[in-house]
Amino acid sequence: MSLDQSLKRGSRLVRARNVMKRAERIAKLTDEDRWDESKSVLGIPKTKVPKSTGGRKKKKKEKTEEETEEAK
Repeated sequence: MSLDQSLKRGSRLVRARNVMKRAERIAKLTDEDRWDESKSVLGIPKTKVPKSTGGRKKKKKEKTEEETEEAK
């Protein structure tokens, strides 16, 4: 019997969520200055879910000769 494809790698078990919890939505709205403390938490406006990079590695910038000389 073969192993299911989703069970082969541990990193695949982490999936992107398509909804945010109430506390996360309020935190995002306060960052955007769209939330007032006097408002009710039941009628929260919709917010877009941030897309995660999902394990992508950032490329390192190679230092040029000029940058290394300036750093000295």
